[in-house]
Amino acid sequence: MDSAFPEEVLEHVFSFVGSHADRNAISAVCRLWRRIERQSRRRIFVGNIYAVSPTIAIRRFPAARAVELKGKPHFADFNLVPYGWGGGAGAWISAMAEAWPWLEEIRLKRMVVSDESLEVLSRSFRNFRVLVLSSCEGFSTDGLAAVAANCRNLSVLDLRENEVEDRTGHWLNHFPESCTSLVTLNIAHLVSEVSFSAIERLVGRCPNLRTLRLNHSVTLDRLASLLCKAPQLSDIGTGGFSALPAEEVRPELYTKLESAFMGCKCLRSLSGFGDASPVYLSAVYSVCPGLTTLNLSYASLQSPDLVKMISRCPNLQQLWKVEFASSQVMDCIEDEGLEAVAESCRSLKELRVFPSDPYGQGPPVALTERGLVAISVGCPSLHSILYFCRQMTNVALQAVAHSRPNLTCFRLCIIDPRTTDYLTGQPLDTGFSAVVESCQGLRRLSLSGLLTDRVFERIGTLGHRLEMLSVAFAGDSDAGLHFILSGCPSLRKLEIRDCPFGDTALLANAGKLETMRSLWMSSCHVTLGACRALAEKMPRLNVEVIDEGWKPSSKRPDDWFVEKLYVYRTVAGPRLDMPSYVYTLPSQQGS
Repeated sequence: MDSAFPEEVLEHVFSFVGSHADRNAISAVCRLWRRIERQSRRRIFVGNIYAVSPTIAIRRFPAARAVELKGKPHFADFNLVPYGWGGGAGAWISAMAEAWPWLEEIRLKRMVVSDESLEVLSRSFRNFRVLVLSSCEGFSTDGLAAVAANCRNLSVLDLRENEVEDRTGHWLNHFPESCTSLVTLNIAHLVSEVSFSAIERLVGRCPNLRTLRLNHSVTLDRLASLLCKAPQLSDIGTGGFSALPAEEVRPELYTKLESAFMGCKCLRSLSGFGDASPVYLSAVYSVCPGLTTLNLSYASLQSPDLVKMISRCPNLQQLWKVEFASSQVMDCIEDEGLEAVAESCRSLKELRVFPSDPYGQGPPVALTERGLVAISVGCPSLHSILYFCRQMTNVALQAVAHSRPNLTCFRLCIIDPRTTDYLTGQPLDTGFSAVVESCQGLRRLSLSGLLTDRVFERIGTLGHRLEMLSVAFAGDSDAGLHFILSGCPSLRKLEIRDCPFGDTALLANAGKLETMRSLWMSSCHVTLGACRALAEKMPRLNVEVIDEGWKPSSKRPDDWFVEKLYVYRTVAGPRLDMPSYVYTLPSQQGS
């Protein structure tokens, strides 16, 4: 195909296309566009590191500058993926170090990252600027020390909910005195003590620092000192928000803290408040009117104190992502607190409410469907909800669907499995069907409570734009899975646990799995024989059976129910780093 425009013009036009999906669509137009897009793509996203090999990715995009990789399946967040399953970053980092010396950004999620890999990373890229590790494991403070010492142009070090072995609390001292480039430093989830003097020096010499999220070891007086040194901060994680041990309330500390926050004129995001004392909480009230982001998920505050704070945040908008607005809290905010949010925070776009006591061992929390309905009615811009609770009704779900047809994400997690509508004793089919029917733009949905196959028929028929679906303890029969796989044309990720779904629907819709990124099933009615048949039928899929009781020498009959099944499309073939309890079933092509 001949182009009416010079290649330089097309490359310039393509540079304005940021979406990975749109870039992929551009590359499919013709050979010329594919070649130009290939040579000009700077950002790469790999949603499953086993779907493609490092060699293929490097050959496909030789000029990459930023890479984002995801390793373990999403259910790893719920401890359903056994220890040692895989997700190692070593092969990718070694290959990138050799092929992309000009790489500037690496973002890893749910991966195993060794200290050796962090050492290689820190010494291999000449202009490395951004390292984001989210829900990763396998490394220690030694690896972080190497990054601090060797990445001289580092602007972002963002450590989110990782398992980090503490070998030295002084790894921050390894940042050289010449390091003045930090814009983001997030150590909020580090369990170990950190060197306050090192943080203080870093903050003092980095004039462009905008995000500083501290861990529990930073006390209130130290927080106040840091804020005075960096009034330009726009995003603050307060750390433990506790006074020095064995000290009573100190008026001078309150005054110092209040003055420090009043000096932060640019503050838009606030998180933390672990072990917070309500006495000191009012010291931050001066910045509340300007906040667009608030994360109270680790705050040890009760509903009245939360209400006092939230009612002072009329512009609350953002939490997790720059492009979305949200608020994250624990369920101790209760219905009264959510009603205050609905009344005060009309600009709210995303809400996440997590359980403070998921096992129900403490006193009951007054968080019900009432809070969810209040939010949906009072926040017209709301488009994303993650809500943990213990009771729900079909009427409430219908009210949410009617009030917020603009929802793109709805994740309802009723803590007790197979819970009915507590007023009528009926399944929650009607409520969830209303959500899918009204919210035409819904892209992500998580189901819970007692549900029959009828709701899956509605989802398959109406979920035209649904991309990710999570199902647990639901359905009557194999028909439920058939409705999903034979419908939902945009579905990319399907996660199922403890459902009566089995062989017939899986094999009848095998072709659908090649259009998806992955399928996860655990504690369902899928047999080993069906898994073998699927692998033979679809050679471009990796069909992995996961069973911690599996031994390489053991024989399993075809009618044996598999413990966990992970299916994903790949151009790299079976992976080579499987533990003994993971068995990739051979395809006809492979055999």
